[in-house]
Amino acid sequence: MNIGLIEPKGACFKGMAGAYSALYTPFKKDGSLNEEMIEKVIEYGLSRGLNGFYLTGSTGEGFLLSGDERKRVYARAVKASAGRAKLIAHVGCMSTDDAVDLAKYAAKVGIDWVSSVAPVYFGQCFAAAYDHYKRISNATDLPFMIYSLGADIIPDRDAKFFDLKNVKGMKYTNYKYWTVQGLRNRLSKEAIFFAGADEQVLSGLATGIFSGCIGSSQNIIPAHFAKICKLAGENNFVEAAKFQAEVVRFVEQLIAKPNGSWHKSMMKYIGLDCGEGRAPNGRHLSKDELKDLFSRLDALGFVRRNDARR
Repeated sequence: MNIGLIEPKGACFKGMAGAYSALYTPFKKDGSLNEEMIEKVIEYGLSRGLNGFYLTGSTGEGFLLSGDERKRVYARAVKASAGRAKLIAHVGCMSTDDAVDLAKYAAKVGIDWVSSVAPVYFGQCFAAAYDHYKRISNATDLPFMIYSLGADIIPDRDAKFFDLKNVKGMKYTNYKYWTVQGLRNRLSKEAIFFAGADEQVLSGLATGIFSGCIGSSQNIIPAHFAKICKLAGENNFVEAAKFQAEVVRFVEQLIAKPNGSWHKSMMKYIGLDCGEGRAPNGRHLSKDELKDLFSRLDALGFVRRNDARR
């Protein structure tokens, strides 16, 4: 669906513009993967206007999942979306070999794009990141999206990543949009960029750099982001700002406690029980904590309790 946002030329970019959720990976009470809930979460997002889903990233607790679990998420998401959504598989791992294996599997089951953060713990330098991305992007014919998480963009340096085979985009989760503009100005090929800071989505879209957004809040209030993208594409920033203002109020509650179980319990509020965060990301919420969370969401007035069941 063309919503007026930037969509670079090229087959791999067609239909990419819009709002994506960084999908929460749902777990059952025993902590195992809840594949049936993956389908329900995707169906809800699509019904509220999302364009696609970013799988097993930071929000999806990718580094806390086994390789088999991540593959099951990819396959189930392909089944659930049935061609109705764009799917981006985050394949970042401690080991480059493991990331390559996930990328190959993602291509095999029908994922649209693959993505990865830079090396974690080991190899935290440009040369290592370049090799890491090179090996992942060479592993398949799928377009590759760099996931820049909290890092500063250095345009002259980072433009070299886009010389690699299949590197054609970036998910940027930070606030220095002018550096992304500088990066894009140095590229000799088409590339697509997505804003990853939920509280700053409209600011990013207003720069003309980004083609959409990818984030956690899109799981719980997906319609807000679909509307922001649509209105921004229509140059109706006044109306879009009203939804962005509500997003900021929501994000304040999302980050109120650094506990993945607090975040995922917001899905329970809208009628989609995704379980709790996996340790050490998530810690069990008491009944009082859950009551407090739900009261905070009630007070916002625009997050609808059991919305996914309507």
